[in-house]
Amino acid sequence: MLENSTILITGGTGSFGKTFAPMTLKKYNRQKIIVFSRDEMKQWEMAKSFADNLKARFFIGDVRDCERL
Repeated sequence: MLENSTILITGGTGSFGKTFAPMTLKKYNRQKIIVFSRDEMKQWEMAKSFADNLKARFFIGDVRDCERL
């Protein structure tokens, strides 16, 4: 079910996203994982750990902003 799919993690820099994203990238053949959150600093810190992984993408935004989402 998760093979070759794109996953959007809202609130992705929280405790769930920090655990789920690396585990999923390692375990499954991901097309892409998108980490979406409001916290720019946490995204910057998390993105450093994925610097060499082209399948991880980071976007700043709020789920209440439908156009951005």
